[in-house]
Amino acid sequence: MAIFAIGDLHLSTGCNKPMDIFSGWQDYVGRITSDWRSRVDVQDTVVIAGDISWGMNFKEAKSDFELLHSLPGRKILMKGNHDYWWNSRKKMEEFFDQNGLTSLTILHNSCVAAEGVALCGTRGWMLEEGCLHDRTVAAREEGRLRASLEAARKLELAPVVFLHYPPLFADSVSGGMIDLLREYGVKRCFYGHLHGAACPQAFEGEYLGIEFSLISADHLKFRLKEL
Repeated sequence: MAIFAIGDLHLSTGCNKPMDIFSGWQDYVGRITSDWRSRVDVQDTVVIAGDISWGMNFKEAKSDFELLHSLPGRKILMKGNHDYWWNSRKKMEEFFDQNGLTSLTILHNSCVAAEGVALCGTRGWMLEEGCLHDRTVAAREEGRLRASLEAARKLELAPVVFLHYPPLFADSVSGGMIDLLREYGVKRCFYGHLHGAACPQAFEGEYLGIEFSLISADHLKFRLKEL
């Protein structure tokens, strides 16, 4: 059994928001699903770190959820900045249950145990913290990450963290997020959100004892990253 991860699938099978208008995204759904089916077993786990579907609500996102459900493995879904369909945990879980989407699990103020580790995370927030709104949202996201890490601590499992927004980029660092990762002894952190020309500026490697990796779909050439 294995754990895989990818971010920023930007699926749009139920709405008119094609991504293949962008350079490098041609046949991206086919490339993702082909790689997925060739490498993932039914007992494996796949973390999807936000920007899952362009659907504005459950109705528009349903066919994207059905596509994910048709693929092997358990899927752990996280919120990205473009997941407008995202709702309360109760409503999302009820929708999944009512539609037989039993392989989909929400990661929100919680953790998921898999292969002897705890999968933790939250959306995060942009690094520009110059205004009160940004600082308020960043503080809320830090609280959600703490709740996730606390859940892992209760299970006595080593945490692996997934964020949608990068906690560090170029010369900017999200001090609150980094402090939390260090406080809870996190050794690996994966993030998405960055695309195209931003990818070469992404930080990948070790920073303060934590290994950071970018997992946005186009950066991974639309192949899942195995942890």
